[in-house]
Amino acid sequence: LFIPLLFILMKMVSLFQPTAVLNMARGKGKTIPIKLLSSAGTGFFYTTRKSIANNPKKLAFVKFDPVVRRRVLFKEAKIK
Repeated sequence: LFIPLLFILMKMVSLFQPTAVLNMARGKGKTIPIKLLSSAGTGFFYTTRKSIANNPKKLAFVKFDPVVRRRVLFKEAKIK
């Protein structure tokens, strides 16, 4: 009776001890954060991520600007 009880207690203690997790080394991220700035001059912007490998050129989208309440051209700008 004493041996199984000791075994159960040892199992319970092992549940509360932290387990070591080994993280494998990863490469650098392939995306960068960018800001899409409104060309209407309102200062409104969207933020998104861009893949450097797939889109090496600057992005431009037609999106809604709530300040002028119209769809305008948003051009890529750096996040400062």
